[in-house]
Amino acid sequence: MKMAFFSKRTLLLLLLLVLCVSAVESDIGVNWGTVSFHRMSPDTVVDLLKDNKIGKVKLFDADPTVLRALMGSGIEVMVGIPNDMLSLISNSPSASDLWVSQNVSRYMVKRGANIKYVAVGNEPFLTSYSGQFQSYILPALTNLQQSLAKANLAGMVKLVVPCNADAYESSLPSQGAFRPDLTQIITQLVSFLNSNGSPFVVNIYPFLSLYGNSDFPQDYAFFEGTTHSVIDGPNVYTNAFDGNLDTLVAALSKLGYPQMPIVIGEVGWPTDGALSANLNAARAFNQGLVKLVRSNKGTPLRPNVPPMDIYLFSLFDEGAKSVLPGNFERHWGIFSFDGQAKYSLNLGNGLLKNAKNVEYLPSRWCVANPTRDLTTVANHFKLACSYADCTTLSYGGSCNGIGEKGNISYAFNSYYQLQKQNAKSCEFDGLGMVTFLDPSIGDCRFLVGVSDGTNNSLGFTLSGIRVIFLLISFCGYQMFVM
Repeated sequence: MKMAFFSKRTLLLLLLLVLCVSAVESDIGVNWGTVSFHRMSPDTVVDLLKDNKIGKVKLFDADPTVLRALMGSGIEVMVGIPNDMLSLISNSPSASDLWVSQNVSRYMVKRGANIKYVAVGNEPFLTSYSGQFQSYILPALTNLQQSLAKANLAGMVKLVVPCNADAYESSLPSQGAFRPDLTQIITQLVSFLNSNGSPFVVNIYPFLSLYGNSDFPQDYAFFEGTTHSVIDGPNVYTNAFDGNLDTLVAALSKLGYPQMPIVIGEVGWPTDGALSANLNAARAFNQGLVKLVRSNKGTPLRPNVPPMDIYLFSLFDEGAKSVLPGNFERHWGIFSFDGQAKYSLNLGNGLLKNAKNVEYLPSRWCVANPTRDLTTVANHFKLACSYADCTTLSYGGSCNGIGEKGNISYAFNSYYQLQKQNAKSCEFDGLGMVTFLDPSIGDCRFLVGVSDGTNNSLGFTLSGIRVIFLLISFCGYQMFVM
């Protein structure tokens, strides 16, 4: 009787475990980047996240104004350590201790921030970096793990290293393998992640595959079926996301970690700045991705096992980002810079809701003066666009067809809003004028800036933190000077 009792109890526990496991599904989070000319108040952004029931957010640094706003929200946070700090932290346990103290411990208090991950670098193995960050990763991880242990946070906060999908390669998903130059360090990294219960974080961008290869089948980048399926033995791939993810699964399996949990650190579709970047395409991709993930279908190599979490890239457009990858780089947001949903998107909790209580600058714009000769405007145009974001005027952009005077007005206004509508910023030697009539044309939106009041304090705070690290480097440590 005693044996039968324990047997039934064991069966009951196993049944409950199976039910719990089957109920688990991927969570949809967002990347919150802040490389913008027009930043909303972090408190307003946190309210936006809560209103849209977005429970996970990935940051690219440890911005104190953002982390303070996230305190008490319950939102799960991944904070980031920029690549240019890796040398410092890898060479100095004291620098690592200080970083954890300043950017993790101080916020993980009662009713504090819910920091779950620390991202050590951002795509540090990217081919274009030519290996400059590789030697720092493992020492930095080791130091940071020890720092978390000293702070009694090692069991609560996990270290991860977001990797670009160019870290692995293959002609077919089942033949996936990490790049030969990365095999040794990735093997060490995956061993570290496995030992500490951390997932493998990867960024996957079907858009970039389409943008960079004229022969790439457009329908294969989306999720509604394709006439260009990839046949891999018994497996059929109808979209690039699944094919890319299974290439990683195969690469991890070759290293002896076929079950390693995977988190998608970045995935999304831009809405401007290139021919294939538009609202309809972004809506189709992101909604298709959410539907796929929510179905718990998994991939051919991991059926019924979707990624742990997926972080959409990105929450907002970031008008101050580098356009070296392309003009689309500033237009990945599911929301515009002012927290307005760009298109209908359901992340599983209803359609996106706009930000509330956004403080705009007055409704006025700077445009080209119609009474003036504009033959000498070229230098003014270049100056305005060298400071402000004019990428929507480029080929494939939403403002590409508004004509010469429209282009000039758009550039003038972008600069004017960037300067918080300072009257002198609309002079342009008399070629500009302020108007109270919205000059927007069709899909081309002439923006009005938002009032934030955070830019100066942010720059001082981040600079101050780096100065502290530099002072440590002058106290006898051999460190990378930023």
